[in-house]
Amino acid sequence: MLSRTEGIFARPAPAVRLLAAVLLALTLTACSGFGLFGERKIVEEEIIPAEDLYNEAIGYIEQGRAKSALETFQKLERQHPYSEYAEKTRLLTVFVQFGAGQFDEAILAADRYLALYPSAQDAPYAMYMKGTSYFRQIKDLTRDQGTAQDAISTYERLIENYPDSDYAQQARENILIAHDQLAGKEMSVGRYYLGNRQYTAALNRFKVVVEDYETSTHVEEALERLVECYLALGLVREAQHAAAILGHNYPSSQWYQDAYTLLQSQGLAPQAQDGNALGSTLSG
Repeated sequence: MLSRTEGIFARPAPAVRLLAAVLLALTLTACSGFGLFGERKIVEEEIIPAEDLYNEAIGYIEQGRAKSALETFQKLERQHPYSEYAEKTRLLTVFVQFGAGQFDEAILAADRYLALYPSAQDAPYAMYMKGTSYFRQIKDLTRDQGTAQDAISTYERLIENYPDSDYAQQARENILIAHDQLAGKEMSVGRYYLGNRQYTAALNRFKVVVEDYETSTHVEEALERLVECYLALGLVREAQHAAAILGHNYPSSQWYQDAYTLLQSQGLAPQAQDGNALGSTLSG
């Protein structure tokens, strides 16, 4: 006669038998590569010829379907990483991401292209697109201007490495605009300090504009603001010198008229001072 324990193991209960059957079915289906309901868990990607994928992506670009184009380029790279279309695909990825406003992604794609093809014929274009991706993200004057500096650095590298490229001149023009943006930031901070009578801090900001961003549109105002700061600090000769530079370079400027009037109110007049380095790049 079997013991109670031996009887349990010898004759499983119906519920136990059902559970064992289900577990066995799951194990068999998992091993066979199919899910519980017969669907395949891992579907192998169909390999499509590189040329077909490339032409498909170009078609999406022409239709303005950036997302589809990028997905197709990714598939092309995944399936044919060393095909004759690989370089074009990576360059066009930069182009499509830039056009879609995905500037950070375009910068990364440009870096990748330049790392893989540093001597390629289209390397100047990739570098230009990288710089312009930064350039398009330049924020308003109240925000951090790191992207403006990144744009300038990239453009300067482009001009240095490819001075005769088709993109060098446009890079130079964009640098001027970026410099103007940085100068505007300095002016904004300088005006804040000036309004709070923090004259030394304000003066330093305005000097940066005059000495580092002499081609910007803010130089006239910066020179007039320097006259204000110098007079407030009792630095009369420096105030006269700043006004003299302003009058020599921008004689018809309203900022010069304001500086001249301010000096005149204290019985002073613009006068250049020998040995004063302010505005050395400007004629004074």
